[in-house]
Amino acid sequence: MRSNLFTKPLLTAALGSVVVLAAGARSAQAAPRPSAATTASAPSARTPAVHRTARPAVVRTARAATFVASADEAEARFLELADLIGQSCEPDVLAAVGRVAPALAPTPADPVALHPAEECAAQRHQLRISKAFSGTVTATYEQMRDRLTTLRYPGARIHRMPDFAGRPVSRLDLRVGADHLALEVTDIGGGVMVRAFGAPQGVSVTDVRLKPEVDLPTS
Repeated sequence: MRSNLFTKPLLTAALGSVVVLAAGARSAQAAPRPSAATTASAPSARTPAVHRTARPAVVRTARAATFVASADEAEARFLELADLIGQSCEPDVLAAVGRVAPALAPTPADPVALHPAEECAAQRHQLRISKAFSGTVTATYEQMRDRLTTLRYPGARIHRMPDFAGRPVSRLDLRVGADHLALEVTDIGGGVMVRAFGAPQGVSVTDVRLKPEVDLPTS
């Protein structure tokens, strides 16, 4: 016949389990429930980490960086062109040494004399610009500027001047380092007239006084 009495070790373990369960129940009842204010103040997991107002600033910064990069690239292309023209002029410059008249000290806004390397480079620039505009009519400064930029002259080096006889005029600042080379490009209908002159250091090419042309060339 089986006995219904628990042995001493089993009875002790059972009583211990009852005590643990009872203590857990009391702890759950005593723990404070979160109030509505606490729940409302808690940050939501769905709150976006980035504010919407930050997006326009990021877009403006990206656009500014793109503009600067584009301007730097245009300047690099021009410097490469200027270097190539300078190298092509070296034989002519060596042959012209000793045949340059000394230049007088200019006033701040008067043109300065070009040295042989600059005169040679001026002829190269004049030739390529004249060929590019040959047979075309440049009605506005904007059209002239756009065509000059396609010839690898950066927009920052192209400056608008007052129209001459109703036709657009621009000046190109081709100075690199201590050079003085600058050009004036005037539309003459079906082409352009390109004048080279020396711009003093520290003076804008637009402030250099050039003698006006009496008549536009007809051929």
